[in-house]
Amino acid sequence: MSYTAIIDYGAGNCTSVASAFAALGGETRVTRDAKVILAADRVVFPGVGAAKSAMDNLERMGLVDVVREAATNGRPFLGICLGMQILLEHSEEDGGVELLKILPGKVRRFPDVPGFKIPEIGWNQVNGGTEYYFVHSYYAELGPYTTGTTEYAGVTFTSRVQKGSLLATQFHPEKSGKAGLALLKEFLAC
Repeated sequence: MSYTAIIDYGAGNCTSVASAFAALGGETRVTRDAKVILAADRVVFPGVGAAKSAMDNLERMGLVDVVREAATNGRPFLGICLGMQILLEHSEEDGGVELLKILPGKVRRFPDVPGFKIPEIGWNQVNGGTEYYFVHSYYAELGPYTTGTTEYAGVTFTSRVQKGSLLATQFHPEKSGKAGLALLKEFLAC
C-alpha cells in the first residue's frame, strides 16, 4: 500500500500534517521507525521549536542518517518549517548548531527592526504572489536551491527550496488553507 511517512522526532506538528494529508485522501504513517520511513513512497519531515533540541532528538533516536538517506534517495521528500532549516549546514540558534548539511546554507535570526515582531507569525507572500502561513524567528539565507523567496523585517529569505525530489518550505502548508493543500496535493502526486 502506498503511504507517506511523517517523521516523528518530538519536534514536529505531526497531527496537523497528517490531518491535511487525510483531507486529501492520502495514507500516512506517523513514525520513528527507520524501516517504515525508508520504505515509504514519500517522506515528510515536519518541525516546530528549536534547532538544538530537534538535532538532539534526531541523534538520540538514531534518525540522523535515516533523514539524510530519505532526503537524498530520490523519493519525494518534504521538509516543513524547522524541518527545512535542519536540512541546511548551520544555525545561529542556541549559540550555534551544526545541522544535517544536506543542503548548503545557513540559518540566521531576524534582525530587530522597528515595526516587525519576532517571531514572524501570520500570512506572507512567496515570490510576491501566493500567501502562506509562517511562524519563525530564524530564516534560511538565499542559496543555490532557493525556488521561493519571502520578505520580512528587511530581509529577503528562502521560503521554498528544491533539489531534485527534495522540496522544503519555511511556511506551513498544512496551515495555509487552499494554497497549502494544493502544494500537498502536488506532493502526493509525485
